[in-house]
Amino acid sequence: MTRRPRRPVIVVEDVRRTYQVTEDLAVHALDGVSLRIETGELVAIMGSSGSGKSTLMNMLGCLDLPTSGRYLLDGVDVRDMDEDEQSDLRNRKIGFVFQAFNLVPRTSALANVELPLSYAGLSRADRRSRALAALDAVGMGSRVHHLPSELSGGQQQRVAVARAIVTNPSLILADEPTGNLDSRSTHDVLAIFERLNDEGRTVVLITHEDDVARRARRIIRLADGRVQSDERTSPEAQVA
Repeated sequence: MTRRPRRPVIVVEDVRRTYQVTEDLAVHALDGVSLRIETGELVAIMGSSGSGKSTLMNMLGCLDLPTSGRYLLDGVDVRDMDEDEQSDLRNRKIGFVFQAFNLVPRTSALANVELPLSYAGLSRADRRSRALAALDAVGMGSRVHHLPSELSGGQQQRVAVARAIVTNPSLILADEPTGNLDSRSTHDVLAIFERLNDEGRTVVLITHEDDVARRARRIIRLADGRVQSDERTSPEAQVA
């Protein structure tokens, strides 16, 4: 029996995003971007400041819409959805990890990870169980009652990753996730992303750091709002 190919998580078709700064000045942040990311890939999207990578990240995360072109997330065209439907899609399909961690300051690690589940109508016991499992999965099982101020940068980012995966999303979007970390914490956090990817999750890293991008299995480079290159990395490069 022939196995049917898996549907891609992300399909971007000739996407353009234009910001009208003044009546006479328009900024083309994305200028005809097309790409396809399959289920279970680990992809790095690279580019310098102004390359369009942050705009693309917002697009992939359903935080912004293209001016023209199509973006399909798990086969759904996000432009056909209203704001409430887009919000629901984000909560169900996407886990976000940010450079600044974005943890609630005076709230424990456990409560921070439970937060996305509060919108899903789960019982308190189910929220607690799932949050504990997510924290344990990123090596933070012994720090569940600590506040963010009591954790190192690397530990805070682990909590942020736990929060991203607690809803079991099909896509993890990480925007400069190691930008505020030292080299050891960077290695540890990237190892978590690799393990999550090995478990079948699709992971997209937005980064400007070559060392981070080389840990991915595919590197897409942007410049001036366009895809400049799209290449697979070798196993040797990932280990280096």
